[in-house]
Amino acid sequence: MDRVLVTGSSRGIGKAIALRLAADGFAVVAHAVKNEDAAAETAAECARISGQPEQKPLIFDVSDRAAAVSAIEADMAANGPFFGVVANAGVTADAPFPILEGDAWDRVIDTDLGGFYNVLKPVVMPMVSNRIRGRIVAISSVSGVVGNRGQVNYSAAKAGLVGAAKALAVELARHRITVNAVAPGVIETEMADSIEFKDEVKKAIPMRRFGRPEEVAAVVAFLFRDEAAYVTRQVISVNGGLC
Repeated sequence: MDRVLVTGSSRGIGKAIALRLAADGFAVVAHAVKNEDAAAETAAECARISGQPEQKPLIFDVSDRAAAVSAIEADMAANGPFFGVVANAGVTADAPFPILEGDAWDRVIDTDLGGFYNVLKPVVMPMVSNRIRGRIVAISSVSGVVGNRGQVNYSAAKAGLVGAAKALAVELARHRITVNAVAPGVIETEMADSIEFKDEVKKAIPMRRFGRPEEVAAVVAFLFRDEAAYVTRQVISVNGGLC
């Protein structure tokens, strides 16, 4: 039974990824910061789809290192190491840089980038020591590839994820563990619902529409397949041609 942890999987892109990996037969461990009911719903749906035993969802803040390590190590002690991780959990706190408050900078960096370290640090060595030829995928963003006005903090964190994923890919390549980043553009989620002037934004996208969470999930699912065993240290954009 190959277990996969998908952080931030109670809704949106994370939930779509969890369900798609479940459809491919993985035993998905869902995660949420606070919404235990939503995470449990994702976990139950994943078990129904995959036919694998239902995995207890993990509830912790990825920016809290001690909480992340404690929850993940307890889960692995009870259920064994993970085959893979999708580092998806993230937050935004947008503002033009001149009025960007320090706490908004820290919260986004600590969650979106710091969470990568906090979640993967306890996971990687058990993968290596158990000779698991696993998969790690970091969910970055178009903002991390080209930058975006009003998102200096978010762009910095998501760009940092790209660098971290590429460096980790080099370290883990000899262990046959792949590490890649997926960079979505504007996707139909709660985050997109807050966008003003949606029609103007769509005009900037060559495909003239927002993406669907399932389209991001399909790319992640490909990276988890045996056929993608030679794909590592890459950034795959899912953005309708935005960049």
